[in-house]
Amino acid sequence: MSQPAHHLRTRDLGIRVGSLPTGRHNAITDVPGVLVGHTTVDDGRDLHTGVTAVVPSQLGPGRWTLPAAVYTGNGHGKLVGSTQVDELGVLESPIVLTATLSVFRAADALLTYLMHQRPDGVSFNPLVGETNDGHLSDIRRRPITEEHVLAAIAGATGGLPAEGCVGAGTGTTALGYKAGIGTASRVVQGFDSPVTVGALTQSNFGGVLTALGVPLPVEELIPEADSTESPGNSCMIVVATDAPLDARQLGRLARRAIFAMARVGASYSNGSGDYAIAFSTAEPDRPTISDAQITPVFAAVLDSVEEALLNSLFAATTTRGVGGRTSHAVPHEAAVGRLAAAGRLTPSA
Repeated sequence: MSQPAHHLRTRDLGIRVGSLPTGRHNAITDVPGVLVGHTTVDDGRDLHTGVTAVVPSQLGPGRWTLPAAVYTGNGHGKLVGSTQVDELGVLESPIVLTATLSVFRAADALLTYLMHQRPDGVSFNPLVGETNDGHLSDIRRRPITEEHVLAAIAGATGGLPAEGCVGAGTGTTALGYKAGIGTASRVVQGFDSPVTVGALTQSNFGGVLTALGVPLPVEELIPEADSTESPGNSCMIVVATDAPLDARQLGRLARRAIFAMARVGASYSNGSGDYAIAFSTAEPDRPTISDAQITPVFAAVLDSVEEALLNSLFAATTTRGVGGRTSHAVPHEAAVGRLAAAGRLTPSA
């Protein structure tokens, strides 16, 4: 699914994170072979939910696993299949994100996909994560079906994925504002060949929105906003890279992904299930990067996750959901005004 033309990303507004260059699309899909697909379920009233799938095309005949790791920042959530990733250090399925009470149906659907892909297989480990979109969507209806999950996987493409209120981000909120799906990437030089790090986030967590160190609290930027608006709870982060790294090193990347949430003002509350998944698509015969060389890759993770989180908010639109509750989008003009006054904006080239 392509990016809607009317949705501005943070860089369009002069908000630039870090000094590392981005990939072509500034998206997780800049990592070669990584595809993203969405299925959106939105009836305009009580249902605002969906599925987002991150599909590494390297998984296939002859190569059924990729090195991977999971880091649990706070375990108040559900990441089906995570313990086997921890134990074996490999990913063997696309990564599917959805809503809390639909995660088990999504896992069963992903199992259907894996069984079709590997008709001779006897055991599979689908990896499915979630955040709670119940503030805007009737979560107890559990509307996600096998068809929705398979469509997201089948429709996964390269290019710039849609962001904001789409797929698994259709009904999410974060930092007091409407949020959704966001993505970004960075390119790191200094190795035998450049390596790319990409991030995709499903943002649904609490705190005070902070961009480039400038607080943008909802009660100040939108005084008329309902004080009972959900701050959100939970965040799913997917980090992909073509850097040759083993599972242990990917665990270090996943930890940095959770650390990056602090840069945008996350509160890391009791009820926030915050998880990061990191995987490498590098060919298995490539020698791994040494720990002594890995610091620039850490920087790429921190910057790409920070920008993906900001994109997930700035690309979202105001949404009215179940029970008449409303989640307001970040007001671009007010936010840019504060950042300009603080001298934090970068003029467009």
